Amino acid sequence: MAKLSSALASRLVIIVPYAWLLFFFLIPFFIVLRISLSQTTVAMPPYTPVFDLAGGLAGILDKVREFSVDNYVWLTEDALYFNAYVSSLVIASISTILTLLIGYPIAYGMAKAPPAIRPTLLMMVILPFWTSFLIRVYAWIAILKPEGLLNQFLIAIGVIDQPLIILNTNSAIYIGIVYSYLPFMVLPIYSALEKMDHSLIEAAQDLGCTPIRAFWRVTFPLSLPGVVAGCLLVFIPAVGEFVIPDLLGGSETLMIGKTLWSEFNSNRDWPVSSAVAIILLMILVVPIVYFQNVQAKADSEGR
Repeated sequence: MAKLSSALASRLVIIVPYAWLLFFFLIPFFIVLRISLSQTTVAMPPYTPVFDLAGGLAGILDKVREFSVDNYVWLTEDALYFNAYVSSLVIASISTILTLLIGYPIAYGMAKAPPAIRPTLLMMVILPFWTSFLIRVYAWIAILKPEGLLNQFLIAIGVIDQPLIILNTNSAIYIGIVYSYLPFMVLPIYSALEKMDHSLIEAAQDLGCTPIRAFWRVTFPLSLPGVVAGCLLVFIPAVGEFVIPDLLGGSETLMIGKTLWSEFNSNRDWPVSSAVAIILLMILVVPIVYFQNVQAKADSEGR
């Protein structure tokens, strides 16, 4: 009986994550894919065909035959969507690089700090998550607007005479993304650096390496799994970001998240917006799979 219970428990542990993946990823994905192959109509829901189980299998097959790839063809013909994808990738890439340049020194400093204060430093990195994401983005509006805190401070110390125009520009988007996603960069890099064998640095210096050269020859290569993980954890959500470009960016800001929201809510074009989402997912599958492979490699090396 005990062996049977243990076997059931082990099977349940395996089934639960697969069930979670099925209900919260695969089923929603196929629903969005099915809508992307439909046509827009003035109805509720605003697309056709709509399956009717009362028609039986033959009725369902008839509805399936009405599917088409017209929405995907439309996306290739309209430059707006191509430009939105490219702009999103560029903004996400620049934001990821900036986040890495800021996050790596923070993680390095945390890893080099005395063990007694590391939990405090870690808490300070995580602390922003205790506040609503939306409230934190709105706070940046108060900081970056022409009469905001940043311009008032710079004018008070005599650095500038006229307020800087930062809000409603790409610079504000970069600031918002870097601030919001910085912990996702710091934590994996800190984890990699904290587990590193520091005697390797001492050995490199004993062999004649300067501290800077030892960093680039030993420390940085060993922290690459954390760097790759951090970059992907920032880049992937930044590509589809909507809130930050909408609140901090201007009306000219073109990102795929804003375009998708406009198609879904303003234009009520669910099939096109679903096609936009499917293509975005396909674009992000490559870094997601790469991230999984890096994580699996890091875990195997950790063992």
